[in-house]
Amino acid sequence: MSAVTEFNDYRKAMNEKILGADNKVLKRFFNLDTNAYQDGALPSKTKELLGLVASMVLRCDDCIRYHLGTCYEMGITKEEVFEVYAIANLVGGSICIPHTRRAVEYWEALEAAAAK
Repeated sequence: MSAVTEFNDYRKAMNEKILGADNKVLKRFFNLDTNAYQDGALPSKTKELLGLVASMVLRCDDCIRYHLGTCYEMGITKEEVFEVYAIANLVGGSICIPHTRRAVEYWEALEAAAAK
């Protein structure tokens, strides 16, 4: 099983369990997250790139993978995500380097999965 499939399957299964608990606050939070990334004054592409840089600075590998997957689906290029990596490392410092390594690895997994 590829890293992409494994991540997406796990995320989907756990989100179903979380939302299946029917907790109003959690459902509203998930909905807020979904709606925040829709086109508005900023296009959704810009918002995804912002989400990616914030996730890298906050050092959340699951969030990084999620945003990379969405960026890939939106047609964001490898060159564009590398500029995000550069900004994240500039803002977040050298602590972001391990997350950049894993981000590059996951982007390569996205490319490999799409090539199949």
